[in-house]
Amino acid sequence: MHHSGLLTLLCLLSIPYGAYCGNILVFPVDGSHWINMEVLIAELHSKGHNITVLRGSNSLHIKEESPYYTSITFEMSNFTDHFFSNFAVRLLQIQKEGRYFWNEIMLGEEVLQKISEYHEEICNMTGLMFENEALMNSFQDAKYDLVLTDPAFGGGVLLAHRLSLPLVFNVRWTIHGEGHFDIAPSPLSYIPVPGAQLTDKMTFIQRIKNVLTYAVTLYQQSKYFGQPYKAFCQKYFGPDLDYFSLFQDADIWLMRNDFTFEFPRPTMPNVVYMGGFQCKPSKPLPSDLEEFVQSSGEHGVIVMSLGTIFGQLLSDVAEEIAAAFAQLPQKVIWRYTGPQPATLGNNTLLVKWMPQNDLLGHPKTKVFVAHGGTNGVQEAIYHGVPLLGLPLAFDQPDNLSRMWKKGTAVIVDFSKLDRTVFLQALKEVLYNPSYRENMQRLSRLHRDQPMKPLDQAVFWIEYVMRHGGAPHLRTQSFRMSWMAYHSVDVIFTLLGAVFIIFLLTFFLLRFLCCRLMFQKKIKRE
Repeated sequence: MHHSGLLTLLCLLSIPYGAYCGNILVFPVDGSHWINMEVLIAELHSKGHNITVLRGSNSLHIKEESPYYTSITFEMSNFTDHFFSNFAVRLLQIQKEGRYFWNEIMLGEEVLQKISEYHEEICNMTGLMFENEALMNSFQDAKYDLVLTDPAFGGGVLLAHRLSLPLVFNVRWTIHGEGHFDIAPSPLSYIPVPGAQLTDKMTFIQRIKNVLTYAVTLYQQSKYFGQPYKAFCQKYFGPDLDYFSLFQDADIWLMRNDFTFEFPRPTMPNVVYMGGFQCKPSKPLPSDLEEFVQSSGEHGVIVMSLGTIFGQLLSDVAEEIAAAFAQLPQKVIWRYTGPQPATLGNNTLLVKWMPQNDLLGHPKTKVFVAHGGTNGVQEAIYHGVPLLGLPLAFDQPDNLSRMWKKGTAVIVDFSKLDRTVFLQALKEVLYNPSYRENMQRLSRLHRDQPMKPLDQAVFWIEYVMRHGGAPHLRTQSFRMSWMAYHSVDVIFTLLGAVFIIFLLTFFLLRFLCCRLMFQKKIKRE
């Protein structure tokens, strides 16, 4: 009986583990987006799920072999690598000259055109999948439970529709811009448009700027990003399908931010916030790095990283930054892939790679010098480390603008950067305790949750697998016309009814008045 009871208990314990294990098809985006996706994939794999990842042959970070997933590779062009390296150099040069209107317009047009080419490449790759009958049959035979994708590019959305599978987004950006604008009410009176660098408290002039930025964004999205997907849907799904509705029809939106970072705004039932899900407690540093950190004594350490794209700066800018660091008593760990600056001080260690999360979690880290990428900002929030921001491209100015508004960051204009400006900004963050106090307050708010963001993300992915989707959480508003959504037809109908009632009342009163006057006239006669 004793052994039988133990066997029964073991069987019962094994049921929850195996009950929801499924097959997940992942269509990721390369670069920093893959860092986020890989965290989710590793966690899903640890829960017993089988993961298949679709990747292009030009992938920079998505490996063909992994202990967490099996991969299927498709041939793609190789412009990505040289595009980003050339783009980084051009951007730094233009930023150094100053952010003049015409320079930004020209650079923006070039970037948008290149990204449009990549969207076309994604559509071509997806088209090859659709036309490969053996591959599509293998997808059907694999009996996938859902498609997990990053909607910054639309291939995963198209594939999920073709396979009639539930769709889960790992999202902050879609091909149309910031994800909330695709699915949730976004009043421009207090919801800042990405790129405007505004807050939720806008003056009249700022609201004008916000509306104009939104109009320009819509134009750019329609011109550069929408056309490849419209043509694709026309070819493979017919003229009646609106590709935008495929994005809005996703079951769950796992949003890579939260309201310690984002301004308060309307949201939807199928939006799940998992900001900072990639963050984790720091691990011990390698012995040589720990020794360098400990040598800082009471002064502490400054950590600097500008991400993978901007690992190398213009030589004159690097010299100015190195000279500023050399004047500080703190030790500095700087991720830098360029030539060593001549002004580099003995207190500064250049590294090609750093354990960024572990360094930010170290008690001796005082400031994080960063470009403002979402991952770095969220890691800084998680560990409570104030920021000195050098925004260079994409969403970085907006991210750092939010941190500045919350009193956790100082921002340096790249065009005005020299050793004096940089040193002054560093001293402000180092020696004004309000920046660290504000960031630690955000860290406490971020951590005070009933469930860890990563656990919440995995729960909702498994929720979709258990129930074959989540249609009861999807809004139907996007299926309505603009007039119906804003009740313009109802308003005009009611106004028309009021007008008709007013006219009938007017003519009735007029008739009664005329009749009364006519009767009085007869009596007089």
